[in-house]
Amino acid sequence: MTVSQGSWGAEALWLQLRELLPGLSVEVVERCSSTNTTLLERARVDVRPEADHSDVLVQRSVESKAFGRRAADIQPCLLVAEHQSGGRGRLGRGWSSAPGASLTFSLSLPISRADWSGLSLAVGLALADALDPLAEGAPPRIGLKWPNDLWLMDGPARGRKLGGVLIETVSAGRVRLAVIGIGLNVLPIGNVEASTGFACLQELDAAATAQQTLHRIALPLVQALRRFEAEGFDGFRAGYARRDLLAGHPVRTTQPGVEDGIARGVDAHGALQLQTGAGVVAIHSGEVSVRLAPDADAA
Repeated sequence: MTVSQGSWGAEALWLQLRELLPGLSVEVVERCSSTNTTLLERARVDVRPEADHSDVLVQRSVESKAFGRRAADIQPCLLVAEHQSGGRGRLGRGWSSAPGASLTFSLSLPISRADWSGLSLAVGLALADALDPLAEGAPPRIGLKWPNDLWLMDGPARGRKLGGVLIETVSAGRVRLAVIGIGLNVLPIGNVEASTGFACLQELDAAATAQQTLHRIALPLVQALRRFEAEGFDGFRAGYARRDLLAGHPVRTTQPGVEDGIARGVDAHGALQLQTGAGVVAIHSGEVSVRLAPDADAA
């Protein structure tokens, strides 16, 4: 069900982002199972190559009722759901949200880069920098927990989960789309059972709302994606290091054959560098679940 676009400032978002994302559509719905799933399903179209090497989309989407008319679902789309009934996190985990208390949205767009390594880290950094600009000499309030979580920091290697990033991909002919799902806790939610604890943006900004947060992060996010397209993760590595809450602390992985060790930051491709008794091991996103060891985990 589509809701009032005006209450979310959809037109203002579209005007702000359309030069960086030609063909953009901005849509807000009251409820859906998962914004990532919705955009993935839309993009699975039948693309038929023509003799002149152009692509003809055999299946086309319904035109957006929001701002920006779309010719096809391989064009960029920002889809916001006021409530996700089946939100997903990494490795198929569920994501708890509540109407009005959470910001849940996905952005789909083609990325013209062969190596997407470290994309989730670059996205997390863009969000953290937009929500928590770093003051000279002050520790960050928002830390990044490899590979895709944002935490509100209560102290060194201590904090609670504030949000997460889920990146999925789909191919449509010669085009490869990234579907970037973002969930952020904005207001307090009662009776949340989370092993990582619960944090919300109102702890940083008492006036924070889901709508205001979306407008705060949308442009920095898109700018970061365009920068990633040009530079890859290496251009974000120094910024990530300033917010890396695992660096220098003992961590445990679930990767078979890899012992516990000390996190030593990430490499130019975003792989976690784990110092073990056997040397430094590179841990790649999607292979493991990394948790702070008990003696360093106060969450």
